[in-house]
Amino acid sequence: MNNASATPAWWSKALLIGAIVAVALLPVGALGTRLGVWSFQIGLLLLAVGTVLAVAAVVLGVVALIVAFRKGLNADRSLLYAGLVIAGCVVALMGSQFNTARSVPPIHDIATDMIDPPAFDVVVSIREPGSNSLEYDTQTVAPQQQAAYPNIKPLATGRDAGASFDQALEVLTGMGLEIVNADRDAGRIEATATSFWFGFKDDVVVRIRQAAGGAVVDVRSVSRVGVSDVGMNAKRIEEFLARFDQQN
Repeated sequence: MNNASATPAWWSKALLIGAIVAVALLPVGALGTRLGVWSFQIGLLLLAVGTVLAVAAVVLGVVALIVAFRKGLNADRSLLYAGLVIAGCVVALMGSQFNTARSVPPIHDIATDMIDPPAFDVVVSIREPGSNSLEYDTQTVAPQQQAAYPNIKPLATGRDAGASFDQALEVLTGMGLEIVNADRDAGRIEATATSFWFGFKDDVVVRIRQAAGGAVVDVRSVSRVGVSDVGMNAKRIEEFLARFDQQN
């Protein structure tokens, strides 16, 4: 005797809806922050809610799928499979982000020169009230940066300061950053990077100094909000240095 129903049960529908809501909360939370609908804290909270909902959907979905197989509820299986795939993608994505965050120190200010980090000029006036401080913390941040990113160091070039300035400007533009200030006399270029989803802004300054045998290029990247940058500022500096060095 086959007890299978041709109509899916309410709980299989609920699990699928829960998975869809979970995946929808990710772009909704991010884009709402980017568009200024709510603060980044609310956006991150929506991501957290979506992640928890996805985890619950995966756990309950596995249990429900076992029940569906045992009771021959064939009509529920397709909904449960779809819900598990959707929720599983959310868990995998957010789990990857969480592991990345755990693997890097909770800092958001990275500089090639930790003793005398490049200073911002024009950027200071365009940062919103409540943004992170631009004072580099040599006591707390520097040791963590050194331990996590030992390869981030000043770059000595074989070119003079003028040529290095032009090259640095070209690299920043090629990376898609918005140039805020390019002061050739001061040897300073300031730019802003904006993340795709949340619209988070990180400020970047490049300092070029003439030295014996060529110029020395230093880079600093600072997040405007948040405690941890999930390694993005270091990654940005490493990309800049790699691109600059390829053209050197």
